Amino acid sequence: MALSYHHLLYFWTVAREGSIARASERLDLTQPTISAQLRALERSLGQKLFERAGRNLVLTETGQRVFDYAQEIFALGRELQDTLDGRPSGKPMRLLVGVAETMPELIVYRLLEPALRLPEPVQIICEHGKPDDLLTQLALHKLDVVIVDAPVAPYVKVHCFNHLLGECSVSFVATEKLAATYRRGFPQSLDGAPFLLPPQNAVLRRSLDQWFAAQGIRALIRGEFADPSLLKTFGEMGVGIFAVRTAVEKETLRRYKVNLLGRVESIREQFYAISLERKLKHPAVVAITEAARGKLFA
Repeated sequence: MALSYHHLLYFWTVAREGSIARASERLDLTQPTISAQLRALERSLGQKLFERAGRNLVLTETGQRVFDYAQEIFALGRELQDTLDGRPSGKPMRLLVGVAETMPELIVYRLLEPALRLPEPVQIICEHGKPDDLLTQLALHKLDVVIVDAPVAPYVKVHCFNHLLGECSVSFVATEKLAATYRRGFPQSLDGAPFLLPPQNAVLRRSLDQWFAAQGIRALIRGEFADPSLLKTFGEMGVGIFAVRTAVEKETLRRYKVNLLGRVESIREQFYAISLERKLKHPAVVAITEAARGKLFA
């Protein structure tokens, strides 16, 4: 049976919208009509394209391949129409990236900035949120990649791949007054010192708690902050000592006008790019990965 481009359009729309109900609104067709067209496409291809995940539909491995081809087919169709209508087709390449809310903003900038130096213009569209929510959007093909500070656990139902970008140690910083008080005798001098920490479910917090316990340090916790930027602002005001990734230590000292107490090499923080592809293909994601491994975390 020949491939029907009408069937392919309905499939592509459902994959992008995540459900038949939303696709029916987009296409102004009834849900039974779209369901019938999807079944017809699956029969013609001889393979299942979707699996159920709660109320949403998730692409199978075959469905992902078909979706990738459909993306190219309809993108070429839009370019053809633009060319025939006399409109320029040189639009920036889009990078849809999800960033875990626990990621420090300076690390995020250093990771994404290489994409902006590609020969072809790139437009970054950044979504900020909880890793689980971002992975759901990734599975629905609303994101190209997700940047996180922990790999996706094996039990997560989204079929995706962890790409290690690199790792770095941790630096403890504070205002000049606090740094002068607690720098001598570091790290044992930190026993009883005031600290600003990430929330207990954060990867960095777990690493810090384990290190404190191993060193016999009792931290006086002055505040816990889910927002890394807010935590640093309190630190800038002298409320407590805080930890930053050593990869952006210099930028942190300069931006927040704080001083270094010391570095802890035994605390290793890792960063990952999560994608639906085993082999990264998006040029901007490839640029991000290569720059992170070759420079930022080298």
